[in-house]
Amino acid sequence: MTRRILLLVGVILLAGCGAKTQTQGQTKRYPMEGEIKSLDSGAKTANINAGKIEGWMEAMTMEYPVKPDAEFAKLRVGARIQATVVVNDLKYYVTDVKVLSPKQ
Repeated sequence: MTRRILLLVGVILLAGCGAKTQTQGQTKRYPMEGEIKSLDSGAKTANINAGKIEGWMEAMTMEYPVKPDAEFAKLRVGARIQATVVVNDLKYYVTDVKVLSPKQ
């Protein structure tokens, strides 16, 4: 009887691990629009005041890595942009940048 219970617990734990693996690694892409507040050229990050990103996050200002370097080069403090946020679990970055209005 104890052996059956242990086997059942093992099967449940393995099933839970399998479900977790299926959700990990799923990359999602979200359109965003916002204003560049500051840039860190060493870290290739931008502090962006973004509107609500449907399906991912409410409106807020936060630091985003920008990839690749050519996309980061388009950015200027004060510019309004449209871009794509790529999210994979807890990792995220901004790409496909389109500058809507350059810094005045």
